[in-house]
Amino acid sequence: MSGMDKYRRSIITMVTIVMMVALLTKCIGRQNQEEVKTSDWPEFAGSAACEGCHKDIYAAHIKTAHFLTTKPATETYIKGSFAAGKNKFLFNNGMEVAMEKRNDSFYQVAYLNGIEKKIRRFDIVIGSGTKGQSFLNWKGNRLFQMPITYFTAADQWSNSPGYPGKAAFDRPITSRCMECHTTYAEVISPIGKEPEAFDRNKILYGVDCEKCHGPAALHVEFQTKNPLDTTGKYIVKPEQLSRQQNLDLCALCHGGRLVKTSPSFSFTAGDTLSKYFAIDTSRKNVADIDVHGNQYGLLASSKCFNKSQMTCSSCHNTHENEKGKLEVFSQRCLSCHKQEDGKQCKLFAKLGPVINKDCIDCHMPKQASRSIAVFLQGENIPTPALLRTHFISIYPEETKKVQGKMAKK
Repeated sequence: MSGMDKYRRSIITMVTIVMMVALLTKCIGRQNQEEVKTSDWPEFAGSAACEGCHKDIYAAHIKTAHFLTTKPATETYIKGSFAAGKNKFLFNNGMEVAMEKRNDSFYQVAYLNGIEKKIRRFDIVIGSGTKGQSFLNWKGNRLFQMPITYFTAADQWSNSPGYPGKAAFDRPITSRCMECHTTYAEVISPIGKEPEAFDRNKILYGVDCEKCHGPAALHVEFQTKNPLDTTGKYIVKPEQLSRQQNLDLCALCHGGRLVKTSPSFSFTAGDTLSKYFAIDTSRKNVADIDVHGNQYGLLASSKCFNKSQMTCSSCHNTHENEKGKLEVFSQRCLSCHKQEDGKQCKLFAKLGPVINKDCIDCHMPKQASRSIAVFLQGENIPTPALLRTHFISIYPEETKKVQGKMAKK
């Protein structure tokens, strides 16, 4: 072999090695990138940007439990009392936690034998206060649940659901928690690393317009420049989605303990939930489904659901706070259960038209939740929150109560 051939072969070998090293380096770099969630801050506009064109809807929506399900912990949003005599919770081990205002902030302060042991600031309110509120504290860029919750039914501070009987401040909040209680929260920690870390400047509190209609910056920009175009560009319109897409919108947070197969906040309005979560399609006993957290599972087990094309929005107007308006919901029942179709309530003949004002207490009564149950001060048995079941059925004992109530009218 000539000297020139040897030289050429050496050059080719060196180039090949360099290319292989470069390719390997690129692959390793890509692998490291995939280990970290690097999604950009989506182009959100913020729900206040919707007010200009949707003034009435916006004004109604900001009063809903969805919109208020997370807020900064200010005096406006914290429901519990900080007044002396109403601001403490005593644990059996002698530890007590006092809710205190110091300067312009609010704190949960743990005392043992009157000596302050730990203090944590209220940073985020979780829950509108319809049933209760829990509270989160920032520790660096990580969030932790505080040990004391406000329980609305008793108007008292209580031990947070599922918490040990002591003043523990170390329960981490996950991105899955935030996925259901915020419109968006940016995760900045590597995938799988716990407790997860969040970017404090990239959280959209509450379940607002963009949770169901998608990030709206492009929509707002276009409509601002083209005010006469009423087609609604660059926005998700739930009324144009398929039945399952509509149901998936609600099932994201009302579908039970879903097991995610993709990072939180990957699912967006109009997408398919099964792409991002392992969906259990097996039929479970309705009695095993808690009345809280899996309203979709209960509804999907109901005859009404399976004999129609109903979705959650068939009964719920998410733009309005309709809590307690039984007659409004009953009228929606009657849109399907019509006399002319032979589907009239059998009690109509006995009680008359008054029965049409309360289908709900008969067929969707309030039941005790197993997952939202708190220990009130001095009690050894947990007190459950009462929530309306979404398993639409006949409940004979509840019907008797409704009959008795209506007979007195």
